[in-house]
Amino acid sequence: MSSHLSADHPAAQPPGPGSVEALISQARRLRGDVDAVRRDSQDDTTDSRGRWQRALYDLALHQLTDLDAHLAQLRDGPAPAPRAGSLLSRVGSAEWNLLTDEAEWSGELFGILGRDPASVPLSLDELPSLVLTEDRPKLTAMVTDCLVDGRPIDGEFRVVRPDGTVRTVHMMGEPVLDADGSTASMWAVLRDVSELRRSQRAVSETHDSLRHPPPPPWHGLLRFPEAGRPGLDLAAAHLPPTSATALRPRYDGWYDACPLGAGDETLLTVGDFGRPETEAHGPAVLIGALRGLALAGTRPARLRDRLAELLRTTALPPVHDAVYCGFRPDTRTLTWARASGPAPLLFRGGTGRGLTGQDGPSGQAEATLEAGDLLLLHTGALEPAAVELLLSLAPRLTGAGSAQDGARIVTRELGGLPGRGDACVLMARVTP
Repeated sequence: MSSHLSADHPAAQPPGPGSVEALISQARRLRGDVDAVRRDSQDDTTDSRGRWQRALYDLALHQLTDLDAHLAQLRDGPAPAPRAGSLLSRVGSAEWNLLTDEAEWSGELFGILGRDPASVPLSLDELPSLVLTEDRPKLTAMVTDCLVDGRPIDGEFRVVRPDGTVRTVHMMGEPVLDADGSTASMWAVLRDVSELRRSQRAVSETHDSLRHPPPPPWHGLLRFPEAGRPGLDLAAAHLPPTSATALRPRYDGWYDACPLGAGDETLLTVGDFGRPETEAHGPAVLIGALRGLALAGTRPARLRDRLAELLRTTALPPVHDAVYCGFRPDTRTLTWARASGPAPLLFRGGTGRGLTGQDGPSGQAEATLEAGDLLLLHTGALEPAAVELLLSLAPRLTGAGSAQDGARIVTRELGGLPGRGDACVLMARVTP
């Protein structure tokens, strides 16, 4: 391949063998250290955090392996024929001569694009034919900016090989100027980054599962009404414990929303057991009992005692703390009663506060809500530090467009809170 150096860019002196060898040694030591830390930290990779850490270590090792191979190529020079599938076969180069319309590709580039090495290299006009349709405008824009405005190329696109497989290619290049300063050709280095992007997606996906925890198993047995209830936009989340000693799934808490009586009133409830449950049926049985009592019209103030009576006939532990709220959409009236549970949090106008009030003759407190109010119920596992954090999020929560957006903010902020136990949150937004 001809030189891609322009008259305005004199050749830089290549690094000496000794300096490159030192870099290789450093890269290999670092890779060994990262691998050792990865092995020592894999006591438990069954939860979301463990899977995310494993994926991140794998990505770091992948990149360090690439670095080692690239440095070795600098030291040894290009291999005449890298074995198929090797790391070095995933880096190729090309130069397109604009004066003669000729193209020169390295053997590695033929392999990356799945082309026969004996075939004629494609011109710049023909190159988009290998690219996925939706990525062609991106490639065209990069090449145009390079040839017309002299901008360096640095971007990615996906190519379709003759066998139908799709590979992600990272392309870096620049124009080559002649003695008059005109663009004579364009050179580029292309790298197959498919495996690297797959590793990065694994990190992203496991990180997302950590930031947005999946619903607990009992969610599928008694589904939460995510479509909302009359006058309410609803969302909820279960956050598993962050303690490193929590090696088995724990389901201490629950959340639910269901009809209260025969009208449009809704029962909102969050709570947890006196000791952790390790099976999905515990919360499901309790939620089923609550729904039965609510359909019969049992008011929030009576739910604690009635539920305690029912649980005595089961093998389930007693309810440790809970809050029961009734919401009437026609008057936007909220009534609530607690069984040692945390008070509901109300967010309005950029501020947040815990609802207070003396229990009236009916054994429950009452408040009138407004359209746009956000009500947050949570289990005791979040007290006290997490509650202060939640109140500090008031401007963001009241600015959220939906209850689901608010729940995402809460789970992102609480996801990595150290020492947090198994917790549940329920977000209800009063609709106009």
